[in-house]
Amino acid sequence: MNLLDIFLKGGFIMWLILASSIVGLAVSIDRFIMLRKAKINVPAFMVRIRGFIKKKDISGAISYCMQEKSPVANIVRKGLKKYKYGHDRVKDAIENAGSQEVSKLEKGLSVLASVAGIAPLLGFLGTVTGMIQAFMTIQDLAGAANPSDLAGGIWEALITTAFGLIIGIPALALYNYFLSAVKKLVGEMETVANDVIDVIQDGGKDEVEIDDEIEMEL
Repeated sequence: MNLLDIFLKGGFIMWLILASSIVGLAVSIDRFIMLRKAKINVPAFMVRIRGFIKKKDISGAISYCMQEKSPVANIVRKGLKKYKYGHDRVKDAIENAGSQEVSKLEKGLSVLASVAGIAPLLGFLGTVTGMIQAFMTIQDLAGAANPSDLAGGIWEALITTAFGLIIGIPALALYNYFLSAVKKLVGEMETVANDVIDVIQDGGKDEVEIDDEIEMEL
């Protein structure tokens, strides 16, 4: 008996588990790609940004942020766009941008958590319905069922539990991994944002020209 035969023995519930596994896999690939793109060398990034701000080259800092294309760079870029309006506007812009970036980072994680919880439950449901069918068969045989009849019905019923756990356990592990990675990124964003705000505050409010073409691109 091959894997396909075992899968088909599980019945309709197995298709639901398969669908949940496809959703979980799609979310995992999407989050993995997103997190890979989001990673930057934070110390090097901060050195460059501090240099631009101290030289009052805000347009250069914005251009540099646009090249990085990461959540950390995005919140700094949006804050620097408000540089000429003062420290408070920069802080507000960074906080708003931070909330938006966190929302993007957490996108899909609730779906992955649902897959981790639902797949095993579907498996248990398949086992319960399978056991009911097995005992109904034994009843139909008027107690003349032999041990092999009972064993056959039970192992078929347990297939769904096994597949549900096979999907649910990796999904839970991936959810915890992505959640941890997002928390780390959020921590980096907070560190960078606070540092940028401090540098701007220390530098005082000066009149700075920001390249209009860069602002149009934003």
